[in-house]
Amino acid sequence: MKFLFLSILLYGIVCVQAWLGRTQSAAVKGVLHCNGDPLPRTLVKLFDNDRGIDWDDLLAEGRSDQEGRFELSGHTDEFTQIDPKLNIYHDCNDGAKPCQREISIMIPDRYITVGRLAKKIYDAGTIELAGTFAGEKRDCIH
Repeated sequence: MKFLFLSILLYGIVCVQAWLGRTQSAAVKGVLHCNGDPLPRTLVKLFDNDRGIDWDDLLAEGRSDQEGRFELSGHTDEFTQIDPKLNIYHDCNDGAKPCQREISIMIPDRYITVGRLAKKIYDAGTIELAGTFAGEKRDCIH
């Protein structure tokens, strides 16, 4: 019974947030390299990094092109300011290990826009994925 109550409460919070929250957007672009070479077809996702009991909101996803370039833009409704982050899932210098390496890059607040269309794009620059990153994880599902 307690689980049912908590489930209904959480669902209610999410619904109210979607109806009453303000629409915010973010965008990011960059180039992915592995050992100095472009890294094509690499999965990238833009999230609103939610803390606590709420799941991260997926804003956009895509793959890098043949030159390793990517660009993502997305929006969501939130009561509070969103915390956009870029997740990159790759196998650079990974050998035959299971799953993929996952790194996250937080997007600065000044690149958050009120509304459905991002007015500024955060340029992450060229990201060399051959090294290790603070907070790096392994992800099998993404």
